[in-house]
Amino acid sequence: MHLTSAPLVAWGNAWLTGHVGLDDAVDAVERRSGPNLLGTVPASDLPFDSDVPLRAALIQLRGLGLSAFRLALPTWGDPLGLVGPKELNQAAIEAGEGALVQLTDRQMGLVPSVDRRGSSYVGVSWTPYRAEDTRPQVPSLPEAESEMKVTLVQVTQTLEGVDDVASFAPAVHRELGDTGSRGSPPLAHGYPPRAHRVATQAERLSKVVRLADPSGARGLNVHQMNTRADALRRLDAAVRRAMIAAHAAVLQPRGLG
Repeated sequence: MHLTSAPLVAWGNAWLTGHVGLDDAVDAVERRSGPNLLGTVPASDLPFDSDVPLRAALIQLRGLGLSAFRLALPTWGDPLGLVGPKELNQAAIEAGEGALVQLTDRQMGLVPSVDRRGSSYVGVSWTPYRAEDTRPQVPSLPEAESEMKVTLVQVTQTLEGVDDVASFAPAVHRELGDTGSRGSPPLAHGYPPRAHRVATQAERLSKVVRLADPSGARGLNVHQMNTRADALRRLDAAVRRAMIAAHAAVLQPRGLG
């Protein structure tokens, strides 16, 4: 799951909960995506100028009572992790991701976009949006883990029923076989072991969804293709819910996640 928002949420929360220092958190985020800048604030009274570097932006947000980052992984028809208003939801859905930032007296949404300048500079620009000051409806970590496991079994059975597992299995196995030896763990220091386990499994399964859709459905009739697409949508939804729950786990009291 190639997300820009997830590292910011994971390492931002690790910093807020005292498990890493600010410099370590910023370094971890920018190792994955390049320089991060807080961009122009549209229709907002937040006191930011354009192109504020991530470290300075986090310090400013801490001064406004920053207490939590929450991951949003929405799709059209499923605004998972979002709370409105329309402008934030639409921007995050188009990006396929975003983060909610809890401040003392308000909530803010951050939506990433690729920031390219010249031939070699590639980073991330975060556009802030006003967000409704309410908690997003997200599952608990045990609930999300259970749902992901059950959905995986059901989807596997469904794909076997349309004779489709073999059509993408080689690419899936290559991708999953490499997962443990490259890249960085999805979460940061301070997250409970269960959250690490769930996030890692969700990241692996997101690759299955990506590799299986849409080019692997060769030789299937219309009914089989629709069945296949529905199964993959259900797996994608369960994976996104699990990823969001895992990234929120460090904010929960021990024993509840």
